[in-house]
Amino acid sequence: MKHISIFIAAFLFSILFFEKNIGLNLTIFSIVTTVLLVGYNSKKFKDKTIILHALVYIFTALLVFIQHSSLSIITNCITFFTLVGVVSEQRTSIYVHWLNGIYTTVAGYFHRTFESNTDAKKVNWKKDIDVLHVAKLIGIPLVFILVFIMLYKNGNPMFNNLVSRIDFSFINFQWLLFTVLGYYLFNNISKPVQVDPATSTDLKTQSTLFKSGTFSEEKLKKEKQLGTVLLGFLNLLIVVYIITDIIYVITGETISASAFSSQVHSGINTLIASIIIAIMIILYFFRGNLNFYAENRALKNLSFLWIFLNVMLIVLIAIKNQNYITAFGLTYKRIGVHIYILLTFIGLITTWIKVLKVKNLAFLFRRNTQIAFIVLLVCSTINWDYTITKYNLNVAKSFDIGYLINLTNRNAILLNKKKDDINISSADKHRIETKYSKHMMALAERDWQEWNYEMFENETKFNSTE
Repeated sequence: MKHISIFIAAFLFSILFFEKNIGLNLTIFSIVTTVLLVGYNSKKFKDKTIILHALVYIFTALLVFIQHSSLSIITNCITFFTLVGVVSEQRTSIYVHWLNGIYTTVAGYFHRTFESNTDAKKVNWKKDIDVLHVAKLIGIPLVFILVFIMLYKNGNPMFNNLVSRIDFSFINFQWLLFTVLGYYLFNNISKPVQVDPATSTDLKTQSTLFKSGTFSEEKLKKEKQLGTVLLGFLNLLIVVYIITDIIYVITGETISASAFSSQVHSGINTLIASIIIAIMIILYFFRGNLNFYAENRALKNLSFLWIFLNVMLIVLIAIKNQNYITAFGLTYKRIGVHIYILLTFIGLITTWIKVLKVKNLAFLFRRNTQIAFIVLLVCSTINWDYTITKYNLNVAKSFDIGYLINLTNRNAILLNKKKDDINISSADKHRIETKYSKHMMALAERDWQEWNYEMFENETKFNSTE
């Protein structure tokens, strides 16, 4: 019965995606995938963590239907691999979830079939259905039927005429191959597998740092002195830099977009170098037994001060970037700067926790990848093209209309609505009208598999005006 469900899912896969664009079909696919995983792994879905990941996966599919952006599609794909990996082994780190999810999707069937440690599962699976026997049952008679049809055609003109009237043009072999691909996909993920030794190693690796057997007081004292002197001078240097930067921000005059851009980008480059150096220095000195050295208090305090000063540097760069946005409008690069600033701030906080709670590198990698995944989820909930356009038209002191027109069609309706309220050339108005017309035509030509929320919204508004 379960294998029949895979055949049905494969058939739906072809109906949903064959020669279709992404839209409602991805939401339906996500629901079908979740149902299939539950059916094959019902015991595992009693775990709240796995249920939460399944709900997040379906939520990202709904985001694709609502936002219909490349970012939401990418997020849905990543959560797909995450869910499959969680079903495989939910106790591992998120990056191992991704590894297991990708491996299962690509080679799950072959892993289950040929791995020596899954012999028992292979026997049980073969009791359900013998694929080789089914292939023989269908393939061998079909081959002989075709051979004898060819022979009988030459021996009987009437039979030849009858066979010639049979039209097989309705058979779409590309569609059949696509269905086979769908069957292979669902067969792979039905029983997620694990990549070893990555999975077992991650399960054994703890996040807490422990004191090693060798503990040289003299060596640790020298390391502490070196770290104290180094971080002391670096703290002094960054204080001078921050003071001069604050004075410049407060007393600075209005400058051109290119000069503003140069300042922000140079500030980001400074931030990148500073954060990397800060984390590397801190991780070097607190990589082992120095964490347990009784006289490491001064070094720890200097490390915390260094982290705090780098946070201040982040705030200054964020203020510059926001001033840049207010003056010259939103763009994807300027949004990316804010997101990078957020991620570096989080990286500093996790580094502070690592030193304070005596954690290891595995802790940093696990927490930061989890947080980056959450940030990706949050970002995919926003229609960035619409947000950029709305902000630039309503808030920004100046903006590049050409940039807004060259964005995806998700801002076409808003641009067309606002084109007469903004001071732009007739050529730009014509470009907006052309973009809007093409977008509405594209929406009208979509099949039901490609529907998204924007189509329903426009249909509702159209019906209300009739």
